[in-house]
Amino acid sequence: MGPKKTAAAVAGERKKEKVTLEMKKEIIWKHDGGMRVTDITREYGRNPSTIGTILKMREKILATDAAKGVTRIVKNRPAVLEEVEKLLLIWIEEKQRAGDTVSEAVICEKAKALHADLIREQPGTSAEPEVFKASRGWFDRFKTRSGIHSVVRHGEAASSDVPAAEDFAAEFLELVKTEGYVPQQVFNCDETGLFWKRMPKRTFITQEESRLPGHKPMKDRLTLLFCANTSGDLKIKPLLVYHSENPRAFKRHKIDKERLSVMWRSNSKAWVTRVLFVDWVNLAFGPAVKQYLLDNDLPLKALLLMDNAPAHPKGLEVDLLEEFSFINIMFLPPNTTPLLQPMDQQVIANFKKLYTKELFRRCFEVTDCTTITLREFWKDHFDIVTCLKMVNTAWKGISQRNLNCAWRSLWPDCVAPSDSDAPESTVVQDIVALGRTMGLEVTEEDVCELVEGHDDELTTVELVELQAEAAQEQASLEEEEATEERLSSERLRDICQKWKEVQTFADLHHHEKHVAHDAGNFYDTRVMSSFRELLKRRIKQQTMDRFLTKKQRVEEEPSSSGPPES
Repeated sequence: MGPKKTAAAVAGERKKEKVTLEMKKEIIWKHDGGMRVTDITREYGRNPSTIGTILKMREKILATDAAKGVTRIVKNRPAVLEEVEKLLLIWIEEKQRAGDTVSEAVICEKAKALHADLIREQPGTSAEPEVFKASRGWFDRFKTRSGIHSVVRHGEAASSDVPAAEDFAAEFLELVKTEGYVPQQVFNCDETGLFWKRMPKRTFITQEESRLPGHKPMKDRLTLLFCANTSGDLKIKPLLVYHSENPRAFKRHKIDKERLSVMWRSNSKAWVTRVLFVDWVNLAFGPAVKQYLLDNDLPLKALLLMDNAPAHPKGLEVDLLEEFSFINIMFLPPNTTPLLQPMDQQVIANFKKLYTKELFRRCFEVTDCTTITLREFWKDHFDIVTCLKMVNTAWKGISQRNLNCAWRSLWPDCVAPSDSDAPESTVVQDIVALGRTMGLEVTEEDVCELVEGHDDELTTVELVELQAEAAQEQASLEEEEATEERLSSERLRDICQKWKEVQTFADLHHHEKHVAHDAGNFYDTRVMSSFRELLKRRIKQQTMDRFLTKKQRVEEEPSSSGPPES
């Protein structure tokens, strides 16, 4: 077996290859599936202009036969099947964001369900809809077209990887021992979805709401990112991502977003993205951890443990501000989240129970102390500002004991002994009691279903909406990339250097140093980091190109010295 080829060598080989018709089609399929031009360029080792030309000739290329004189035996793919595969990719991405690994069987079942939904929604559909079998052959071709990898084959369940979890736990403990980390220096973060305006299904509120015209449960969803250390005595300000940057309730209540108990960010899908995650690390996590370590006379070093969600970049250390270079990153292996991820060990579940309890408590207060009915409160007085107050109360309600116990599977020696391991165990009973006081038919099973329901899958209609938004976002990204191409590397380097000088000058001479420091960090993270990232990509690409060119020249040019003399 020969030596393993490096990424540079593979890219070099691909550059030497002729861009075949099949390769062109492969590029188009990946782009249609949501892959960015920059990622396609990197994977195929091609110039961005070459990729752009291929995409512009999309229709002509897809209509071309594999070779002149060869009869096509494959029929044109139906438009509905193209749509199924696009929606399927978004669904798989959603599952991955939740830390799930999907199996071949599950993907095929979902594909059939999507196909049936889309056929049903088509006008003039016949009584006997077209049957889509989602066969093994289709699945293999779908994998090739889309480039998906994290799929369990041969119909086996996508289950937790116990051996990998055991190996990682040993590796983690060895790292902690070698580096001398103490529980105060080790952190874990994780995201979760929250349908902030959802009640148990059997309440009249939920029944009425579901009948509202144009009601979209997805739009009531937000994403929260929670983080705390192993000792449980430091909770980081959560990141909250919503679909609106400035909700009307903010204007009505005169909300200053910088003074919220969460770091407020927005995008159309209410998802944590790489940019938002890096933003949170540099503006919330880094400053809080540094101040905490200094206040407690602890060495300036920290470890952040997280899963492999798409928003968690592998090269995060490169994106850290210089003053936070003491932070190290460690990733959990795939399919070990349910076993090891501390935030998944009842911390997030307890937060959702506490949030639901706070929701019921506020409903009870309104109906008990005012003339406002529950229906009126829900319609006219319950808004995102009220939700933020409840999020803050619920996050504060997570005890230090709960946060510390969550590390039992990964770092048992750091968990303090206690008589009670479940201090939040009565929360569900409190919710049921509050509900019954208000005349709502609520059981403990209803509450548990509600808590688990925050991770519900999106419907076909919601996936269609997300696909449209993703296409729009892709168009804007390509426009940005075209603008980036017009910026010279020399200009970028010059601007980054000048910004560094301005930042240093302000830190030294501004009369309110902390104001200058905070404002500089904010601008550096939100604006300048994208220019630095672009410059780094350019330098990396130029280095790879020089390496490949030099290697190719050495391989192709014969040695001028000739054979050695005998």
